[in-house]
Amino acid sequence: MQLRAKSLVALTASLCAAFACADSPDPVLTQRMDAVIDSAITDKRLVGTVVLVLRDGQLVYHRAAGLADREAGRPMTEETIFRLASVTKPLVSAAALRLVEQGKLRLDDPVTRWLPTFSPRLADGTVPVITVNQLLNHTAGLSYGFLENPRGPYRTAGVSDGLDEPQISLVENLTRIASVPLSYTPGTGWQYSMATDVLGAVLEKASGSSLQVLLKESVTDPLGLRDTGFAVTDLSRLSAAYQDGSPQPLRMVDQATITSGNSTALFDVRRILDPRAYPSGGAGMAGTAGDIARFLEVIRQGGAPILTSRSVQLMMADSVGPHAQTQGPGWGFGYGWAVLDDCALADTPQSKGTLQWGGAYGHSWFVDPQQKLTVVALTNTAYEGMSGLFTRQLRDAVYPPQ
Repeated sequence: MQLRAKSLVALTASLCAAFACADSPDPVLTQRMDAVIDSAITDKRLVGTVVLVLRDGQLVYHRAAGLADREAGRPMTEETIFRLASVTKPLVSAAALRLVEQGKLRLDDPVTRWLPTFSPRLADGTVPVITVNQLLNHTAGLSYGFLENPRGPYRTAGVSDGLDEPQISLVENLTRIASVPLSYTPGTGWQYSMATDVLGAVLEKASGSSLQVLLKESVTDPLGLRDTGFAVTDLSRLSAAYQDGSPQPLRMVDQATITSGNSTALFDVRRILDPRAYPSGGAGMAGTAGDIARFLEVIRQGGAPILTSRSVQLMMADSVGPHAQTQGPGWGFGYGWAVLDDCALADTPQSKGTLQWGGAYGHSWFVDPQQKLTVVALTNTAYEGMSGLFTRQLRDAVYPPQ
């Protein structure tokens, strides 16, 4: 017990070295947050989670709860590393804007400037232009296999969503994506999609570096994100992965399938450990809650030292409109995340301009610039930790009761 107390002190000191810690905890916030987390763990909706709340740059709440590995009895800690899934997208989007600032890439560049053989067609056989901007905001006409039924076109073509099949190369996956007709004319609609994986291939060509090296040099190293990348820095800290189940979440097998409604998502938990796996720009990174909070805080505060404030404004602007309903009514989309346009329509206490997204392995986060608020909740339980009751209760607990 004494050793664990020393460990918790060390973890707190580590977080306070990365963020300014509040002089004293907010007892009301702590009570509300603890109640939500305790309920999710006790009700066996989550196996484990790490939650961080920053207000005006100060760490006002942080907690690791439950287990990182239930079967091994390993507790969750604030140093636990998670498979990030789509939490990867904002980091890759930031790397793209860094190349734009350096003059190596343009937002209006046709994708074929960098990937000459990537020319997916519309249903009528015509080949439209797809731009870098359309990849960033998911208006490129592409899709995701997990959004389709098992006989959908991406599944039929064998497209990997970047969460499974580590043996497929990026070149092969791009070929399979391009073999499927586009869902709509680029620029005329919105569809969450493989666009950020395609963007990753563009960034490699534009920079002359692998996506792993580009992210390290342009985002993670400048910000001191020591545990975030396309490989795991310390296997002893990697969380196990679980999926919703009754009476408790099920541990994911090596090749797991999660069915929700008419869609089916395919996972391979070994992918992050396989050096053959291509670096999926949409889903391929691993990291800690502290690292993700650090990145989001840098964005909230204007982007330095990785981006200019102008680039951050581009990333944070809704470029598709609330009709896209990217997180439901009232939500649009920027570069790598949803953007809140109408708080009443979305029925949320968050402010207009809030950024929000998550990850299929069980993660959610949001940044409320008006309230100077950043909230990161990484869990090891899909999908409860991404879109279940836990995410809504946690969001509401952050804001003072009305």
